[in-house]
Order: sequence, then C-alpha cells, then structure tokens
Amino acid sequence: MSVTHFSPRDARDPLALAPEECGRGHACQFCPQEETCRLEKGHHEKRLIESRLAGIGQIIMVMANKGGVGKSTVSANLAAGLAARGYRVGVADADIHGPNQSRFFGCVGERVRIDKRGLGPRAFRTEGIDHPIQVGSLAFMMERDDTPIVWRDAYKHDFMHHLIGSFDWGPLDFLVIDMPPGTGNELITLADLLEGHDVAALLATTPQEVALMDSLKAVRFCQERQLPLLGVVENMAGVTCPHCGGEFHLFPRAHLAEALAEVGVESLAQIPLSPALASGSDAGRPIVLDDPQGLEARAFLPAVEACIAHASEAFAAAAADSLQALSQHPSMPDELSGELEAALASVPDDQRDALRTELGALLGTGGGPFPDNDDASR
Repeated sequence: MSVTHFSPRDARDPLALAPEECGRGHACQFCPQEETCRLEKGHHEKRLIESRLAGIGQIIMVMANKGGVGKSTVSANLAAGLAARGYRVGVADADIHGPNQSRFFGCVGERVRIDKRGLGPRAFRTEGIDHPIQVGSLAFMMERDDTPIVWRDAYKHDFMHHLIGSFDWGPLDFLVIDMPPGTGNELITLADLLEGHDVAALLATTPQEVALMDSLKAVRFCQERQLPLLGVVENMAGVTCPHCGGEFHLFPRAHLAEALAEVGVESLAQIPLSPALASGSDAGRPIVLDDPQGLEARAFLPAVEACIAHASEAFAAAAADSLQALSQHPSMPDELSGELEAALASVPDDQRDALRTELGALLGTGGGPFPDNDDASR
C-alpha cells in the first residue's frame, strides 16, 4: 500500500491527493501502531506542530548563552507575571539536561499521560491567576529526577518537535520557552521550527564579565536570525542587607551597561540576589505570585510589560495587514468587524480598550466600531 492514501473526495478526483489523517494529537514515536502504520508520517508531524502553533499567540524564548545565570528563574516568574495579568500562559522546558520547571511550579515527581490529544501538560493553579499555567517538561517523562540525559543531536532534535507538537497546549496567549544554555542544536531547531510565527527573545544574564561575554554571543545570534530581542534581564544584580536594608552590588555593572549600549540592547529589569526568590523557586511558588508587592515581583514587572507591549504591537500589525489584504477583495464576507471583536475578546480587560484604540487609529475609525468589509474596501 502506498504511503499516500485517498479520502472519499480523492476517490472522485484521482488528481486530488490528500494524505489521510490519523487524528492522533501526538508524534508517531509515541504511537503503539508506529511499526505497522502506513500513513505519511512526515505530513502528520508537520500538521501536528502547525495545529499547536495556530492556537498560540506570542512565543517568548528566554535565552542565556551561559549556564547558571538564572534563566529558569526568569522564565518561571515571567510566565507567572503574565498569568497574573489575566493571560493564558504555557511554559515549555527546552533545557534537556536540566529540566527544572517541574520544581519551579511544584510538580516534582509528577508524570504526564498520553492520550489521543497528545501529552497533557501539568497545570499550575493558585490564587491570583484566572487561568492555570500549563507546564511541559522532559522531567515529566523521566523515571527518576536525577537520571542524566545522554542524547546525541538527533534525539534532541526530535524532543524539540515533541515539546511543541506532542504536548496538548491548547489556546495560549503566551508560550514561554525556557531555553538551554548555548547556541547549539536545541536553539537552532526551535528557531527553524518557529520561523514565521510571533517569536521574540529575552536574554537573562548576570553582571560578571564572563557571563557578559557569553551573553553577547546570544545577542549576535538573534541579530543574525532577525529574531526580535526584547532586552536583557539582569539577574543577581544587587543584594539588600536583611539587617540594615542597605543595597550593594556583588558584581560591578558599568561594563555590562556599556556593552549593551554598544550592541543597542535595552536592559529591561534588574533582579536582586534574594533569599526569598531562591526559597520560592525551591518550594515551587513563583515569587511574583506569592508576594506580588514585594521587591522581587516589582523587579520582574518591566520584563512582563515588555512582553505584553511587544505582543500587542504584533497583534495590531497583523490585524492591519489582514485588513489591507481583505480590502483588496470586496467579495469577502462582511464579518470583519465581528472577527476583530472576537479576537479582542481574548485580550484581558485592562489591555482591550487600549488595543482597540490602537487598531482604530490604524483603520481610521478613531477607536470606534471597526468598519465592515464594504467600508474597508472604499
């Protein structure tokens, strides 16, 4: 039997080839019928990833070319900060050799089950968020948390596809990807996989000279790949004395500010070296949710705001592009205004009016009702 099958429609038109769908929401490697399946596996893997990405709004890749700078801490608290603003958020743990997001969200020892829809992420629920944070990690598929991952690049490549395609993320406003250190196979694979979608990067670093040297390599990667870099989150940027309340820096910062200015990258946030931040991470409670008015939560706020602003700009630009394209086709249906309002309905209340005004300015309506298709074509 050929790997290309025919649907009933194909039986009527032999020239209309369409690979048959199996309807499973996970990659072929997880399927008990893989050895005997005669369907087109390449088509299934591609369709699976496309269907997952279609339900995801903005993707934020949290990068750190050097290990040990707090990238996972930044990823977890960034996701928690976005969830606290009412957004639907997922965290994809792409750090194969150190999948720590299970600990940051209190899911250590939990395992995922596979069903027809795919791998089910673990849902983190707590007071202060409207939607649970969906967490996907290799840690949920390991027998023991201390098992080392000894994989060649081919296996790493496959897991990056599983992380995006096999996990049943559902509709998300933001997917935060906790990247491994370095600019190796995992980063290249994900950059290729996500090309053409709304993706931006956030760089985590510490002020040390050696960390800065490695961080600038990640900046260069983003520039060469034309990947929008929102800015830098400086971790361990200072210490507050628990006795006198005085602040001081463990590492000199002047060289970091100078280097970032030279490459045109903004420093978004400066996160203190904090016992409360460390203990919250170990306990599986992101500090931006546990103590939203605390020093650490307020330090993360500019990074959260930068992600929201970038996503809003991308949404407005995409809407304007769609309207321009639709205006060239007067025969299009007249549900354009309704579709825009439906899209805006998924935006949190405190952002919706500002985004509607921005779209109205782009469309020439002054923030009022959106034009129908006849108006847009005039």
